[in-house]
Amino acid sequence: MDRRRTKKYDKAYFDRWYRRHGIGAPAEVGRAARFTLATAEHLLMRPVRRVLDIGCGEGAWRAPLLAARPGLRYVGFDPSTYAVERYGRTRSIHLGGLGDLPTLGLRERFDLIVCADVLPYVDDVEIDTALAWISGRLDGLAYLHAMTATDDFSGDRVGFHRRSANRYVQLFAAHGLRRVGPHLYAGPAVLSTLTALEGPLEDPVDDTDVQ
Repeated sequence: MDRRRTKKYDKAYFDRWYRRHGIGAPAEVGRAARFTLATAEHLLMRPVRRVLDIGCGEGAWRAPLLAARPGLRYVGFDPSTYAVERYGRTRSIHLGGLGDLPTLGLRERFDLIVCADVLPYVDDVEIDTALAWISGRLDGLAYLHAMTATDDFSGDRVGFHRRSANRYVQLFAAHGLRRVGPHLYAGPAVLSTLTALEGPLEDPVDDTDVQ
């Protein structure tokens, strides 16, 4: 059973982890958003126009992305009914989880796909389903942030899958996604345009994999 599905992503959850514990502080999210956006635009050689944020929570990435690129289209999805009911209309957040991507009715392609702090809390089958969809809809970069079995971090441990870095790389590579920066992965559309030293990076050597 996917334990992520049994957890309640309600206001109390977001208050606990994102406010009292300071995870995903605005300054931290802003730095990640600006770096990711700039890297995507550098490799695309044009402005990012469309962003999909899957597992977006309360939509923390939206404000810094729009501040840097006011004209972009942002759409977020999250399985939290609280986040959708409270922020859906004002922050363009819709109901849906990672494994739901093929059924959400999205027909467009995206220059940037963000999936931050979601992958460690879902099983391999759901990740595989999502990555197949992401690879087929990605024109630029995917920000696939995940903590591994050997990382020391402060945060939610309920339902955490202790995968190795190599396991994530294998999952990504199976769908043509290769690492070009910190948590940044390019699909076939970008990989074919890169010079030798632009990427992809060498795979990690750690082979620890404890589920």
